Amino acid sequence: MLEVDGSVLEGGGQIVRSAVALSAITGIPVRVRNIRAGRDRPGLRYQHCAAVRSVASVCNARVDGCDVGGDTLTFSPEKIEKRSISVDIGTAGSIPMVLQAWLPVVLDCGGEIVAQGGTEVPLSPTIDYFEHVTGQVIRSHGGNFSTTIVQRGYYPRGGGIVRVVVEPSCMRPISFGGPAEGCGIVSCSSGLPDHVATRQASSAVSLLAGEGIDGVPVEYDRRDGPGTGSSITVWFGCRGACALGRRGVPAELVGSSAARGLVDELYLQGDVDRYLGDQLLIYLARYGGRYSCTEYTLHARTMVWLLEQFGFFVDVREGHPVEFACESGS
Repeated sequence: MLEVDGSVLEGGGQIVRSAVALSAITGIPVRVRNIRAGRDRPGLRYQHCAAVRSVASVCNARVDGCDVGGDTLTFSPEKIEKRSISVDIGTAGSIPMVLQAWLPVVLDCGGEIVAQGGTEVPLSPTIDYFEHVTGQVIRSHGGNFSTTIVQRGYYPRGGGIVRVVVEPSCMRPISFGGPAEGCGIVSCSSGLPDHVATRQASSAVSLLAGEGIDGVPVEYDRRDGPGTGSSITVWFGCRGACALGRRGVPAELVGSSAARGLVDELYLQGDVDRYLGDQLLIYLARYGGRYSCTEYTLHARTMVWLLEQFGFFVDVREGHPVEFACESGS
């Protein structure tokens, strides 16, 4: 059984989510210890347990230690099978982060998940970033899946519901070429006046226009859900940024914050933004290819280290941008 120290480098939930995904993909049993040892609340949290359960459900894994607060987890997978599953995080924990663990495991064989929890929560990509940035890149490389946001769930109430359906896919090596395509803004709110989402979007459009990015289409989602909150996600090609509304923060500042995050990424060299840069590494390891991103983040360093534990060796050329390559894949 492979032993993985969950306190290495970033030392967070990323190691747990990615370790069980890689275990399922390779068939290598894994024990993760010292889980989130350096965090204020160490050990597994609800969203980590939900991610483990989602992966275990599609590969009949034997799991021990998947309990909130647990610091050691063992995961012994069997064959991956196409299945329809449901997972309830039980809190406003991030649905996109659960999907980060589940999606690479089921791409080859297909499957379906209905996940309940948070669609827009702090320290996580929004569900719109997952759909329009991460998802679009995976689709452009052969991934065949659809995402339906049944209900949005904001922190701290949660209650969001997302359905993802994956058809068996034949992925191509990860590579990018030519100018970036596609851009957009999704501005959302729940339990708030309609003008909140409008003001968020208007502020983002204004800032982008000032940087020479005109004609960005805007989509609104003002459906009321279990909780109160707002969010905005902006993207241009393979780069994106998002921001969440907070009590006492003007909607205009929320919108401009997301737009500024995107513009800052666009000023830097690289195929993808720094967040997508680490998310794509598991696909690079599986399917081969090469790409660059704007920064070699701690999350990316952690993922490169973890991939090596499972026998995937990614060539990293540090610089501005940083370049990742894996010629053979799995």
